[in-house]
Amino acid sequence: MSFVYSIIIGIISGFLAGKIMRGSGFGLLWNCLLGLLGGVVGGHVLGWLGISWGDTTIGTIATAVVGAVIVLWLASLFNKK
Repeated sequence: MSFVYSIIIGIISGFLAGKIMRGSGFGLLWNCLLGLLGGVVGGHVLGWLGISWGDTTIGTIATAVVGAVIVLWLASLFNKK
């Protein structure tokens, strides 16, 4: 997997996670940046749970979205206004 491909998947997953976490997102740019981190988190969390959705593009995006939702949720805990 190339670096550019990882960035594109992270941006897509951050966008989708922002849509899923309506009301607790941080705006398009921050959601996309947190999506990059979420891709890594999702891979580790699902790996620990023994869940694998394959090496397809859809499986990679789904894994990254799960991680991005986790990261956005954790970030929203620290961003209480």
